[in-house]
Amino acid sequence: MNRSEGYLRKLQQKRLVVRSKKRGLHNGTRQSSKFGSSLEFSDYRVYQPGDDVRQIDWNVYGRTQKHYIKRFLDEQEISIAIYLDGTTSMRHIATKWHLAKELAAALSYLVLKEEDRLFFSLIPTSGTRPLKKKGSIYSKKTFLDIINLDTKAKTGEFVKLLEQSLVKKHQLSILITDGMEDISLLDSVFKKMKAFKQEIWLFQVLSTEEVSPSYSGDMKLIDSERETAVNVSMNDAILIDYQKRMERHTEELERLCRRYGGAFMQLTEERDLSTFLLRDMVKKRLIQ
Repeated sequence: MNRSEGYLRKLQQKRLVVRSKKRGLHNGTRQSSKFGSSLEFSDYRVYQPGDDVRQIDWNVYGRTQKHYIKRFLDEQEISIAIYLDGTTSMRHIATKWHLAKELAAALSYLVLKEEDRLFFSLIPTSGTRPLKKKGSIYSKKTFLDIINLDTKAKTGEFVKLLEQSLVKKHQLSILITDGMEDISLLDSVFKKMKAFKQEIWLFQVLSTEEVSPSYSGDMKLIDSERETAVNVSMNDAILIDYQKRMERHTEELERLCRRYGGAFMQLTEERDLSTFLLRDMVKKRLIQ
């Protein structure tokens, strides 16, 4: 069993914590604060681990030999958009790209298992269509589809392409990227999301060599997005300066998220993804 399948069962007991108001009437498993008509019976759905066993309808079980629970009008859905950075800089390092896809797949699984609506988009969108799904029946397949996702498209800058692809009807927008772009461009995107009344989560995914490079000597560095090159003589002073600038940039990303009432988390290759999801995100109160 690979590590993806290993934590999938653990994720079944968890859910995303979304502060935004729910929409829809009775298509999800999240509880509304409304009463009265909210207690009106709607229909049935398949029992999932974590559901209250007292809600199982044993008469239905007697007829079908399957566990169903009653669903009421207080179970409302939310809509969540996940935007995955598929630009060249993300795909250039295979381990980093796979980690970003694993994170996107796990979060998509959490959305669908709660009977909520998922809008998943790979940025840039050329050659791929946004994935629009609803319901736990699609959770496992969607998880695997995202894990196996790949693209060879020539790309531009993630933030500029994202701004052209934003959809306004979601309560939460999740961005998964390395964040290696101008803060002012991201600020413009956040303003639009805030105008759409969306909650914002930003996950910065970085490789080991991006966080702490170990280069030395003369070398040619190539910009994976622009395909331009520059000759550099690496030494300790240059590496220390690079790390300081990276730290400042990450701090600016975090401050930007806080300014818009959003959440920021950094995920690197050294961090076990299961621990990140089931401990770090729980501690951050993004998962419960």
